[in-house]
Amino acid sequence: METRELRYFVAVAEELHFSRAAARLGIAQPPLSRAISQLERRLGGPLLERNSRGVSLTDAGRVLLAEARTALDAVDAAERRTRRAAGSDDEPGLVLVSKAGAATELLTKLLDAYAAEPGSVKVEVTLCGIGEQGPHLRDGRADVALLHRPFDSTDGLDSEDLVTEGQVAVLPSGHPWATRSHLRLPDLDDIPDVPPMRWPSGGKTGGAGPEVRDSTQLYQLIGLGRAYAVLPESARAEQHHGIATVPVLDAPEVTTVIAWPPHSRSLALAALVRTATRL
Repeated sequence: METRELRYFVAVAEELHFSRAAARLGIAQPPLSRAISQLERRLGGPLLERNSRGVSLTDAGRVLLAEARTALDAVDAAERRTRRAAGSDDEPGLVLVSKAGAATELLTKLLDAYAAEPGSVKVEVTLCGIGEQGPHLRDGRADVALLHRPFDSTDGLDSEDLVTEGQVAVLPSGHPWATRSHLRLPDLDDIPDVPPMRWPSGGKTGGAGPEVRDSTQLYQLIGLGRAYAVLPESARAEQHHGIATVPVLDAPEVTTVIAWPPHSRSLALAALVRTATRL
């Protein structure tokens, strides 16, 4: 199969309409129809049901849609990574993605230590919102990521554990509980006056408080007394006006990991991972 055929099929399968799919692809409808028919002959069966009511997917078509999306994502990711590996002037050597405001001290040490290594390449750092590191890594926008288990999934990735830490409740500094020596998870259900932060879809679970998508928004809302959050202990290193941290003794530990695609053969990436594990 050719990637062109897969792109044609995905367009038709998503639009369920040949004319709309042709317009989306910028081609005429007859060559699109011929390409889909040729693909069906090659695969040995119908991918689409065509009738007077429109177009629908067969069982085989549903399988191919899922597989084609994965294959096309892999092709796009391969192109992005290859361009970076080619070392063109406008492309960085490696792209590292991390959640904004997370593991800042570790990231600073890692970048400084790697830059001192012989043969190190330029590392571009992308800081993203909560839960966005994995998608950046999987679709080729990044070569390597700092992730945080159990909140971030490392399924389908290679990874090395870097540091494991407990968690703290991040509260408005003026809150009565901000002076406590510690808290436990059952206590968090009864914190008066401030609701738990609500995390975006795909991130950590949350409660009735405002939804947050990045650390700047998170700390500002906590400082305003509108919510609280439970974060890794390294959040204590973040200096923000109007917040306080209290250890949560029985909260699950959080492990920061460095993760990368398992098929990567980049020597620069291998050197960065070695530096991270040495730290």
